[in-house]
Amino acid sequence: MPLIPELVALLIVANGAPLVLSRVMASRGLAVDGRLRLPDGRRLFGASKTWRGVGAAILSAAVFAWLLQFGLAFGVVFGAAAMIGDLFSSFLKRRLGLRSGDKALGLDQLPEGLLPSFVAWWWLGVPGWAALLAALIFSALNIWGSPLLYRLGIRRRPH
Repeated sequence: MPLIPELVALLIVANGAPLVLSRVMASRGLAVDGRLRLPDGRRLFGASKTWRGVGAAILSAAVFAWLLQFGLAFGVVFGAAAMIGDLFSSFLKRRLGLRSGDKALGLDQLPEGLLPSFVAWWWLGVPGWAALLAALIFSALNIWGSPLLYRLGIRRRPH
């Protein structure tokens, strides 16, 4: 299967880097939304979305993509796409009245897997079915692996 394991690994790195960094460093960092509240009274994204996390995702994806010989520039765009997908899901969760960390099956995984997979399809010429399959495998691993990460003390909530 063309590049599916590599794309899944890259998705894990891009989306996992902010989580790992948040557990390693005590302070949260500057919030992406600047604590902005919309007319519904809820934050735009929430306190858990920080510029430090976005930077960690982009840098980690860039380095890992370079190691996979996809190139630094691809990794930067891939990591940014993962974070845009993550911010999009956080935005939707806030509008639905869910707090940061609340479980939203599918919404927590698909945007941050599909958007960067689309980048791989467009940039690398990965077949569409392979890009979609990589995003779905990432989502399944995220759903099944999250309780384990909670037990290991990496995640704050088990979902």
